[in-house]
Amino acid sequence: MASSENQVHHPIFARIYLRISAQADERGGAEHRDKLLAGLSGRVIEVGAGNGGNFAHYPPEVEEVLAVEPESLLRESAEEAARDAPVKITVVDGLAGALPAEDGTFDAAIASLVLCSVPDQAHALGEAHRVLRPGGELRFYEHVVSRRPMMARMQRFADATFYPHISGGCHAARDTGAAIEAAGFEVETFERFAFKPGALAPSIPHILGRARRGESVQAGSPG
Repeated sequence: MASSENQVHHPIFARIYLRISAQADERGGAEHRDKLLAGLSGRVIEVGAGNGGNFAHYPPEVEEVLAVEPESLLRESAEEAARDAPVKITVVDGLAGALPAEDGTFDAAIASLVLCSVPDQAHALGEAHRVLRPGGELRFYEHVVSRRPMMARMQRFADATFYPHISGGCHAARDTGAAIEAAGFEVETFERFAFKPGALAPSIPHILGRARRGESVQAGSPG
């Protein structure tokens, strides 16, 4: 979900997202969430949890989830979803660029359809790197810039003009896979595929995979 340096408030987009996220899950997004979270265990932090779309998909081996969501309407929906989740989930207000967690305290971090909308990908990924224990996992599921030159130009034009203003800060043309590697993560699995999240939506490139924080104590956070 979108975030800003100080406060996040996108009530119109949040209401729209509640609808389109349900449609996307019906069209295959739920299976993507299952794959994203499969095999997780221990303590998990989810960055930009939105309306809690991932919550029902956490495996029982997960001890607890700290779900961080800055948009108030989506956070309320996430709190409702947490009550029916198969694992313990605590939903809190917070920004991807300033996670409310101590260094090295989580076994895994989840970035699910959020790195498109954070103001600074490097800073958000640095924060995820910081709160993970050495050897901890980053699981990611994101839409990204196309490899087709014409479509990529259209995505970049949209980002430079109208799209972030109508989509809660979302950007269509980010190369999130490259950003994850640049933040110091070692990518272990990486799947790229086209996904059409809604009947009226275009087919959009997505990536899904896992990366690992190195065993060294050096953090990736710019701070």
